[in-house]
Amino acid sequence: MGTITVLIAEDHTLVREGTREILARDPGLAVVAEADRGDRALELLERLRPDVALVDLRLPGLSGIEVARGVRRAQLPVRVLILSAFDDEEYVSAALEAGAAGYLVKTVPSAELLAAVRRVHEGETVLQASLAAKVVRLRSRGPRLSPREDEVMRLVGRGLPNKTIARRLGISERTVENHLRHIFDKLGVGSRTEAVVHALAHHLIPEEGEP
Repeated sequence: MGTITVLIAEDHTLVREGTREILARDPGLAVVAEADRGDRALELLERLRPDVALVDLRLPGLSGIEVARGVRRAQLPVRVLILSAFDDEEYVSAALEAGAAGYLVKTVPSAELLAAVRRVHEGETVLQASLAAKVVRLRSRGPRLSPREDEVMRLVGRGLPNKTIARRLGISERTVENHLRHIFDKLGVGSRTEAVVHALAHHLIPEEGEP
């Protein structure tokens, strides 16, 4: 088998360097690019097309979930493996729905990380056992929004712009944008329209005429 090429997207330099050193232990893996921003990572993936992208969940520019979604949208032959400090089931589910091939937390042993890179390259979907159980529970009850995200989603469902939502809730427009970003990630969607359609279909917000 040939060498598996890997891109690392991580904004913390020490973590990125440590990850590169771990991958270097396997002679069958080769790190061909690194990025400290999600948008830069997507640019490199489109240009270099490595076999696997090891992507942090929270990155400047684009989140790891948005990177996975961009890879799927562009139909790139890249398998995205999310490596995150967060084990929230909503993030795991959103990552998988966006097209990620796996999700690991950063406490994963190095041997398991190396094995995961090889497994996603072979076409498997990789989740740590504890995360898989959480996703099963989450999907059995549907996505869960925080109380504030629920308020924002209800106002979005009424067609209100961000400026009006911010004024109604007494928060800044940037805070509204951050809430929407989290909502999109949790619901696995990429736009306000998709979010509303998903929320209506899953009874997360009332239909027109309901209280």
